[in-house]
Amino acid sequence: MKEGLLGPTVENVGFAIVEETVENEKIYNVYLLNMRQDIMEGIIVTSTGYGENVNTGERVRTSTLRHCLEVLLPGEVAKIEPIMEEVFGLANEYWISFWVEDVMYDKKYVFLPETVSSAKMKFIPQLGFKGVMLT
Repeated sequence: MKEGLLGPTVENVGFAIVEETVENEKIYNVYLLNMRQDIMEGIIVTSTGYGENVNTGERVRTSTLRHCLEVLLPGEVAKIEPIMEEVFGLANEYWISFWVEDVMYDKKYVFLPETVSSAKMKFIPQLGFKGVMLT
């Protein structure tokens, strides 16, 4: 019975946090990548950060943001939001839901604390920038 409740597996979809330079200043942006061979429609992405302040031990949670995209074509990428370097010490969660034909897909992606750093960034050809990507 439980197996019937599980939705289809999300494959060939990724999130990347990339480092960009604008007017000699480093900024970071989050991108959604459609590496599928089909069109994603009715896309909803929620993002939130959570964790613990290393100095005080206090629980920290950021606001939850919601983003909607109508369509993402095969091989297309979309900028979701800017992200501040100060939250890289938190778990940064991106939950996506989307439709392909008449089937709904959803998946949670979590950038764990300290996984986003210059030392861990690799060139992401689809974006033309260095970053950290989850698939």
